[in-house]
Amino acid sequence: MTLPHGWRRRTASAALAAMLAGGSLAGALLTAPSAFADSWRDKEYWLNEYGISAAWQVSKGAGVKVAIIDSGVDGQHPDLNGAVVGGTDASGAGDPNGQKSIGAKPEHGTLVATLLAGRGHAPASPSASPSPGPSPSPGSGVGPDGIVGVAPEAQILSVSAWLGSPNPAGKTDQEQIPEAVRWAVDNGAKVINISLGSTSPDWPQSWDAAFLYAEQKDVVIVAAAGNRIGGNVQVGAPATIPGVLTVAGLDRNRTASVDASSQGISIGVSAPAEKLVGGLPGGSYEDWAGTSGSAPIVSGVAALIRSKWPDMSAKQVINRIVSTAEDAGAPGKDPIYGYGILNAEAALKADVPEVASNPVGSIADWIRVHRRGDLSSPTPPSTSKPSIPAATLADPTVPAAKAPSQSDTAVPAAVVIGFGSLFVAIVAGATVQLRRAYRTYPELPDETSTGVVDVVDPSPPK
Repeated sequence: MTLPHGWRRRTASAALAAMLAGGSLAGALLTAPSAFADSWRDKEYWLNEYGISAAWQVSKGAGVKVAIIDSGVDGQHPDLNGAVVGGTDASGAGDPNGQKSIGAKPEHGTLVATLLAGRGHAPASPSASPSPGPSPSPGSGVGPDGIVGVAPEAQILSVSAWLGSPNPAGKTDQEQIPEAVRWAVDNGAKVINISLGSTSPDWPQSWDAAFLYAEQKDVVIVAAAGNRIGGNVQVGAPATIPGVLTVAGLDRNRTASVDASSQGISIGVSAPAEKLVGGLPGGSYEDWAGTSGSAPIVSGVAALIRSKWPDMSAKQVINRIVSTAEDAGAPGKDPIYGYGILNAEAALKADVPEVASNPVGSIADWIRVHRRGDLSSPTPPSTSKPSIPAATLADPTVPAAKAPSQSDTAVPAAVVIGFGSLFVAIVAGATVQLRRAYRTYPELPDETSTGVVDVVDPSPPK
């Protein structure tokens, strides 16, 4: 995919500012009264149905830092107690620790964080009964009530960004996103979750260097595909960037969500996107939907893998996720389900051969082909002229000149002589007629009063 010669800054700004995500669906955050936390645990159907509870037999994500680039994560939520270990603000309008909820959807980051690495919490009172739903084994440090995330022992880095409405600090998404990615890499993130989306598949060239930096530092980046109901018929950036694991959304029946999943060739895997639950800033809970929730489920699985195999490369982590996915839709990889439906248990337990390259591509390769830039500094455009490829067609053949024959020249000579004689005859005839006319008609008299000759009216008689 190449960008138009004039990728204009306004394109990226307008596209990404249009929505948060792969974000939650319009109207999907349903207003609901507060409820006992254990009733929310019961709604986490994906823990059993997508093999996550079984994957906990192998790993719960301990020791892995996951950066969440979003609207800020409320680390004081009961289910995130001790989960947020660092953060920053890329917007200039949030708090330095990245935990202030900002932007058009301030609750968004906390919803994502609880789904990815929620720890639950203890019952409010001794009389409260724990939830009968799935939960990690005793002694794991995870409470029986509230939201438990896919990687309940992973650590969160909160990177707040102001998106979806004008940033009071003035920084655009073009500035915030690459800054956020670089900070996450430099501060130890092994997985980066970006539940943000746009209506354009293209991204500004200013993002190249940051995503290349993450690739070179062996960081897994997971992004939401976007939502049809939010205007994303096709996958938008940053989910179109090569090397990024893009997640599409499924409904409760494990089929592509009509409202909550865009489509595109960059989709890598599919995960639940409907009837989700999560925590809100301030300690409450909410039902929600969208590929913004699909992405942290997959990011959580990536954290489980990186915890189990700390030395495994990012491309092998991604390969484990996509190669163990259950094929759906058209056979093989397709633009709706990608490689298939997430199977967390298989991703943690299956015997998966290593691959030579990342199955979802490489930003380094893309830059080399499409930007024609130096990989060590891909952002500035190339000033060198493209090389001219060798010709693939045979040299044209030129017919040899032949001397004209006598018959070739006889006809042209006769034609020239004939036309010359005719021209002389016409001139002679015209001269004779003019002399006769001059002798027959006298000169017209001058009109002394006007000084001009009479003028004949050229219009036809009435």
